[in-house]
Amino acid sequence: MSLAPAIFWSHGAPTLPFENVAARDFLRGVFAAREKPKAVLVASAHWETGQPAVSTAERPATIHDFWGFPEALSKIAYPAPGAPGVARRAAGLLRAAGLPADENPDQGLDHGAWVPLMLALDDADVPVFQLAIQPHETPAHHAAIGRALAPLRAAGVAVIGSGSATHNLRKLAWNDHKTAAPWAREFDEWFAARVAADDREALLDYRARAPHAVDAHPTDEHLLPFYVAMGAGGVGTRIHASFTHGALSMAAYEFA
Repeated sequence: MSLAPAIFWSHGAPTLPFENVAARDFLRGVFAAREKPKAVLVASAHWETGQPAVSTAERPATIHDFWGFPEALSKIAYPAPGAPGVARRAAGLLRAAGLPADENPDQGLDHGAWVPLMLALDDADVPVFQLAIQPHETPAHHAAIGRALAPLRAAGVAVIGSGSATHNLRKLAWNDHKTAAPWAREFDEWFAARVAADDREALLDYRARAPHAVDAHPTDEHLLPFYVAMGAGGVGTRIHASFTHGALSMAAYEFA
């Protein structure tokens, strides 16, 4: 079996499955030309902990961690099985790398995981478990987590970082899927160029080096999953580029 992919994707708003946008179509086809993974690890921007943690739930619940959206969203379930054995192995890899790791048997799938997965793996038959981020830690910390977890790919486990390539909710133009704010586009293109050049030094220091970094990410949490995927793989390639809601980059990257 070839290495399972290491991918960062932007999960968008919870309404993404109902939006007629390019990112929805991309996610629907993201595994079409790839061997189906045996399990999926999702580092989600919406599970924050003080130190690294994995979910060992056998049947992870679908968490509706949002409000102000159509009621239909709160009735959706993504009934994928968990992967407690793989999650425990992931925790072991983290500890072997000198990183503390908790195991949480109760953590379900938040919308950073199930919204894109219901498009990418709509049969919900692939085991899924989540990895938490630490918003008080650096991009380098999350890249180290990804490096520690890279051996999972040889066992058929896809390593997915699920966040947002830009994420400033105060500057969105809701339901405008045809335009993108200049600051968001400039940041997005800088980021893509640094990925293509494999300039990890610049990427890890994006807040000091990228144009409009504070506008693109007032806080880090939605970009930190990118670094988990980056750490788990080699040179990156942008595999999708589009915008929703006027300033929300839906960029996705795969790491060799």
